[in-house]
Amino acid sequence: MKTEFEARPVYLQRVDRITAHFLTCFLALIIYRYLEKALEHKYTCKEILKTLKDFNFAYVKEQGFIPLYKRTELTDKLHEICHFNTDFEFITKSQMRTIKKQSKGK
Repeated sequence: MKTEFEARPVYLQRVDRITAHFLTCFLALIIYRYLEKALEHKYTCKEILKTLKDFNFAYVKEQGFIPLYKRTELTDKLHEICHFNTDFEFITKSQMRTIKKQSKGK
């Protein structure tokens, strides 16, 4: 998993920065393990991380967002687990604000 998370190399010397880096890595691992368990261990680490990295959107000035990722069984399952959906053809700014609020509230 170290390879997949790309956590190395680390060239930190200050204790506060080392601690912050460790905390970030630890939180990423916890979130990953939660997703892995919620996905019932059906997907590899590589598949999950690639899918999450591919969740991109194009911003249409003053109107909203268009999803740029390809919908798959894994994306559908992630939407189900996280209780929000971004598969719509067009997501207005207010819909995106609602999705952000929901993701922070869980």
